[in-house]
Amino acid sequence: MSCSHVQQIVSSLKPPTPTQQVHREECTLCFDGQDEPEGVLVCLQCFNGGCFGEGRRHAFLHYEKTKHAVGVVVKRTRKEGKRRDSTEPPPKKLAISAPSDEELYNYSTSLRCFSCSPIGEVIHSEDPNVNATVAGIMSALSSAQQSEVKAWEEEILACEHTLTLEQEPVIQKGQVPSQCSSCDLTSNLWLCLTCGLANCGRQQFGGIGGNGHALKHFHETGHMLGVKLGTVTPEGTADIYCYACDDAKLDPDLATHLRNFGIEVLGQTKTEKSMTELQLEHNLKFDFSMTGDDGRELEPIFGQGLTGLKNLGNSCYMASVMQTIFTLPSFRQRYYSDTALTHFQTCDNPLPASCLECQMIKLADGLVSGRYSHRALAPPPSTDFDQSDEPPKFQEGIRPSQFKSLIGKGHEEFATMRQQDSEEFLQHLLTQLRHEAKRQGRNEALEATNIVKFGMEQRLQCTECKRVGYKVDGVDLASLPVEAVSLGTDEEGKKLWQEVRLEECLDALCATEDLADYSCSACGKRVKAEKSTKFKTFPDLLVLHMKKFQLVNWMPTKLDIPVRVPDFLNLDGYVARGRQEGEVELDVDGAPTSALPEFNAVAMSQLEAMGFPTVRCQKALLATGNSDAEVAMGWLFEHMEDPDIDAPIQPVGTSGSASTEPTAEQISMIADMGFSPAQARKALRETDGNAERAIEWLFSNPDDTGEEAAPAAGPAPTATEEIGGSSTLPANYRLKAFISHKGPSVHSGHYVATIRQPQGDLTPEAEDEWVLFNDEKVVRAPAGGGDDMRGLAYLYVYERI
Repeated sequence: MSCSHVQQIVSSLKPPTPTQQVHREECTLCFDGQDEPEGVLVCLQCFNGGCFGEGRRHAFLHYEKTKHAVGVVVKRTRKEGKRRDSTEPPPKKLAISAPSDEELYNYSTSLRCFSCSPIGEVIHSEDPNVNATVAGIMSALSSAQQSEVKAWEEEILACEHTLTLEQEPVIQKGQVPSQCSSCDLTSNLWLCLTCGLANCGRQQFGGIGGNGHALKHFHETGHMLGVKLGTVTPEGTADIYCYACDDAKLDPDLATHLRNFGIEVLGQTKTEKSMTELQLEHNLKFDFSMTGDDGRELEPIFGQGLTGLKNLGNSCYMASVMQTIFTLPSFRQRYYSDTALTHFQTCDNPLPASCLECQMIKLADGLVSGRYSHRALAPPPSTDFDQSDEPPKFQEGIRPSQFKSLIGKGHEEFATMRQQDSEEFLQHLLTQLRHEAKRQGRNEALEATNIVKFGMEQRLQCTECKRVGYKVDGVDLASLPVEAVSLGTDEEGKKLWQEVRLEECLDALCATEDLADYSCSACGKRVKAEKSTKFKTFPDLLVLHMKKFQLVNWMPTKLDIPVRVPDFLNLDGYVARGRQEGEVELDVDGAPTSALPEFNAVAMSQLEAMGFPTVRCQKALLATGNSDAEVAMGWLFEHMEDPDIDAPIQPVGTSGSASTEPTAEQISMIADMGFSPAQARKALRETDGNAERAIEWLFSNPDDTGEEAAPAAGPAPTATEEIGGSSTLPANYRLKAFISHKGPSVHSGHYVATIRQPQGDLTPEAEDEWVLFNDEKVVRAPAGGGDDMRGLAYLYVYERI
């Protein structure tokens, strides 16, 4: 039927631009997708995706909120996947391609109007604007495809060193070295673009050897740039590494620079895998065993609380964290309840895909409801890999692409598709959820994030004057030192480490530490001091982060030190006692400790895990904006010889924290771009004073006036309420989950989560039921979660009992 409502909007219809998100693959409020029998309705005006699912009908909800009545229903069915003939040679190039939708699926579309009928009347229109908009929706890259394509791309740019390179050849032109100048290695060679000498690189993924002589060459000569021999192509591309930037870079004049050594790129043949290919191969090969100790395959399981998360490409760090938190009662009550679902009706965000609350509720529904936890009907279609005739063993898993895009927005690392650290992501997630709660005016003490908060008390005593200073920090997890005692190597050359007990790591965290060169404000001289850290309060959920790192060739490397982890923990012996009778107060570092800024806890944890002293970590973060461990580490390497590098920081100003009011200079800088001071102030508050993120926040929230709601009147919070947790004893805990990591670094490899009773079943029969979540693979885990997995985990999660 024809529809008059189309004519009312036809003049305003425009096809989506390349930068606009088109949500045609799934609903933005649930995981019902275009493969469902009723498909997904894409709004012709804002390109939001809505479902027709019974009891949800999010397409109609979108109409009720926005009055956008007309949309196009998109349905798709799978084509038969292309199968590689057995006579065909295997692929010569390692690649993860993103085939076009047209190669994989058949599509059908139809127009629907909710003004004509509450169930969406099927209508017809021959208007050119309508047809052009529908065609634009169907031809646009879907949000899921955008994530897939980005998953295996890495943006490599030129740097000042590649753009200003001055060459000083010391080799005879045309005689390219074929062996490291410092050892006998003939592969993994990096040609110095300054002098032309070849030196071996560092050890690489896949067991490729290297003694780090290229790095040594940089330290000895200052020659910053190297090109990996064997990766040069006739098109003039190659692996370029800048040791000054400590990152992969682009050399736009590579052909000219190589010609000065007598190397013509047109005559080159690529003979070695690039760093990106090695990284991809490394991460793809890492997979946790799907068999138990008896050699039998672990049983795939399905149902409520047992839904897998499809890997979007290096997203397992996020999946392991989200699977864990949504098995916790507090997070389920917060985001998977009738009360949570009412947020959809009252959400003040224009589109659900841009609302963190909406996406948390959507993810909770997808993971907990069990609606999507069923065995896959058929193997996923592909044009690049062999198809198996065996029926699928596992589920397809839901795709958290909208959530991942939103939670990483504006973050230097989580906005990329590279592998990240699960502990860092957990900290980032908690921070963003607290910002969202604050924006909504919610009481943080009642939020789910409050269950991990607790206080750690630092005690500092001068051994000369005996004065004692105390400081309590609110934290979300405890990072435990792990003693590395080498036991040599096994038959395959893998390093072996002596097992430690988890209680020993807690002992080390709370042990007294000697400070040999402490500047005492009371004594007025440098003296020896004693420092210790203990629990001021105990959280409802205790997260323990194992610090298994050391610097190898100036790179943080993970050590697979086995830890004996008990089911039950008692922390009474680690409780802080506070100031005791007769103790004389000491102003830490000559001023109240609160006069120091609140340092980025994630970055501090990373830097200290690499072996840098606390005061150096603090100085590096202060000098680099207090935001990023990698940048701070670069500063540390440049300033390691500073004579005052270990001198105590002299606090300035009054007490405060990272959430203090923005400065006038910050507000003025952003206001000069056309925003009001009120908008600038709010944006800076929302992004912890980071000007770059504040500007992006403003562009993402153009309708926000910047006005802040007045805080609700009430009694001032107590110190315990501010830091979270409880000081009551006993502090007994039971192991709930652990997140394991396999690989040499937190920036490569693979994460999985092993969780006790993820369905929330508290019956005695389910007391020791463990489930392994390996992306979309969800299987019954061995008793206790598996000794090997448990002992080599990266994060442990204990519930208070």
